[in-house]
Amino acid sequence: MISRPRSDRQAAAPLVLALSLSACATYNDRVEAPVRAFEAGDFIAAEAMFVEGEAIGSPFLSAAEAGTSAFVGGDFEGALDYLHGAEDAVREVEERAVLGGEALTEDLLSLVINEGQKAYVGEGYERVMLHSMLGMCYLARGAPDDVLVEARRVDQLLTAEQQLYDTDYRAGGLGHLLSAIAYELVGKPGEAFIDYKRMLEKDVGGELTTSALRRLGGRLGRLDELDLPEGGDVVPRDWPSVVLVGGLGMGPVKREIRIDVPIDGGVFAWAVPDFDEGTSPASALDVVLPGRSMRVRASEVEDVAAVAEQNLKDRIAWLAVRSAVRGLLKRQAAEQLRKNSDTEWLALAMDVFTIASERADLRTWRTLPQRWVAARIFLPPGEEVALELATDTGASVELGSFRLQREETMFILARALQSGITAHVIGGEKLPASLPETPQASNPSQPASDAPAPKP
Repeated sequence: MISRPRSDRQAAAPLVLALSLSACATYNDRVEAPVRAFEAGDFIAAEAMFVEGEAIGSPFLSAAEAGTSAFVGGDFEGALDYLHGAEDAVREVEERAVLGGEALTEDLLSLVINEGQKAYVGEGYERVMLHSMLGMCYLARGAPDDVLVEARRVDQLLTAEQQLYDTDYRAGGLGHLLSAIAYELVGKPGEAFIDYKRMLEKDVGGELTTSALRRLGGRLGRLDELDLPEGGDVVPRDWPSVVLVGGLGMGPVKREIRIDVPIDGGVFAWAVPDFDEGTSPASALDVVLPGRSMRVRASEVEDVAAVAEQNLKDRIAWLAVRSAVRGLLKRQAAEQLRKNSDTEWLALAMDVFTIASERADLRTWRTLPQRWVAARIFLPPGEEVALELATDTGASVELGSFRLQREETMFILARALQSGITAHVIGGEKLPASLPETPQASNPSQPASDAPAPKP
């Protein structure tokens, strides 16, 4: 038996590896099926595919994507389990972040063959969003104290990111809103007032924020702390409210920017990720009270796409440097092979490996929405009210008729996708559909809102 020369055996390994890397699907390819199921409204199928999909290759993303699918599908207990699994996958990174942003720099400096080989622990904004999602799950469970725990974690992680990159993200509005609502639920309006003030400082929440500050500032005697225009309804203290928190569309997707530069005797490869802005079937979500001819537009509290893009821009210099260093090291290895080998195709295989292996990391939490919006409406206690949700593009869903007791808070957690609006109501007394409408007095009490009515 004739043995193959050693140089040929050595050449086979990098060539086989290069060909296998060339054939590797990107993360976007690997999650195409569950993402399409999610967008189509088949959340159970999406959840199963995210959990069972070994090709995802990230415990954090598998759990986060499955958790979002369960959440939008209304399985809040299942969502909690998944999202806590995602938290477990990134716990070490979060603890280092809380100790100080500088503790994260070692991750930025690490070198691997390509970015996709590293364990994915989420972008900074994704770890922040994870705890906002957990907060909403606890809100659905009726556990305001747990909501406050998650809101504090949001603030800690966001502060760490801002210190690390010496920037001020227009982020955290959803966490502040959840915290404010939870403080109101546990009877601490002064703490809620502080959270709404922080939303005002970040310029998120629009009229939802300013109306809440007028309402609480008036009760607390703290209106002099604010520079707000006059306006808004005076809401009686015992009136119940309906709080909508909704996600619009699908969040940003990472794409690859790459440069393959032919140079003397070889090639230099460089690749980094970039975000698109995601997609949304609508730009607005409204709460509609058809029996009262009232339509309240939800205000934007978190622009996920904009924060994701800014967060990546702050990291892009590190990613670009790492890619360039990898490219130089691979180029040096190819040159060394040419010098030490008479087999030309061995060096050629190394060039192929250089191109195939330098891939941008496109992993990202795909099922997050493009934006989070919220609205709050105060209603007369004990009166029947019919509720609907509608987008500015004509999609709508009837939620039914409800009656709320004094000081009660009812929640609507919703998501607007290409397949339509999915919504889940927590709290309130749902009235039978066959029940005739409650006769209105000649001068019935009119609802008040912490959100603007849309322009005609």
